[in-house]
Amino acid sequence: QVQLVESGGGLVQAGGSLRLSCAASGTIFSRDYMAWYRQAPGKQRELVAGVTGGGYTNYVDSVRGRFTISRDNAKNTVYLQMNTLKPEDTAVYYCYRGSTASWGQGTQVTVSS
Repeated sequence: QVQLVESGGGLVQAGGSLRLSCAASGTIFSRDYMAWYRQAPGKQRELVAGVTGGGYTNYVDSVRGRFTISRDNAKNTVYLQMNTLKPEDTAVYYCYRGSTASWGQGTQVTVSS
């Protein structure tokens, strides 16, 4: 059974940083498209950043230059480094694995002003 376990969320002041981690189990990880999504209260879930097996990355415009997605295939883990956080980044962040269309349980990120 494929599992995605997120960690690293929390409460931070505006301008601060957090790093989210998503550990994957199950089938081969290195070729998978992996992504981070987020969902704020009353809003639809949106793609934040994604990374292909070959390392190509994409970002939503609102986080480009502040967030960095990366992966460590040896650890079956994908990361989201979030810098210069803003109150509007407050949301539940979800890890997504493309090959199995699987979601993690989500981790709360709250940015205070």
